[in-house]
Amino acid sequence: MSGQGAPTLFVDGTGARVAIVASCWHTEIMDGLIAGAQRALEDAKVEDVLLVRAPGSFELPILCQAYARHGYDAVIALGVIIRGGTPHFEYVSAAATDGLNRVALDTGVPIGFGLLTCDDEAQALDRAGLPDSREDKGREAVEAALSTWNVLRTLA
Repeated sequence: MSGQGAPTLFVDGTGARVAIVASCWHTEIMDGLIAGAQRALEDAKVEDVLLVRAPGSFELPILCQAYARHGYDAVIALGVIIRGGTPHFEYVSAAATDGLNRVALDTGVPIGFGLLTCDDEAQALDRAGLPDSREDKGREAVEAALSTWNVLRTLA
């Protein structure tokens, strides 16, 4: 399982302004990812949170970029891409992943990577932070972004 060896991050998000940008596909999985992200933000004491919905995962980078450029301290990108029978999976996965990385590097704003790229729905459900899931990638994306934000603040 990919979660083996993952660090336990305890982060303080006091004073952070955070946007969650979440795609609309795969409702049950997305609901779990969003709930996990919101729980993590609450645990980190983040009070200024905005939830924005993207049509799909391909659109995550441009929306994350917009919020990163408009004063948000961290942006959490949540989406699900499930492999099908065409190359569509590879194209969308690569474009979204590369785009999110570019947004972080171009803006200097941490982007929490909560984009699931799975072979099937069962793998995605197992990572969605639902009661029967083995992992909570929404929470992990928030913890990574806020941890990075805290490190970056020490440079100011």
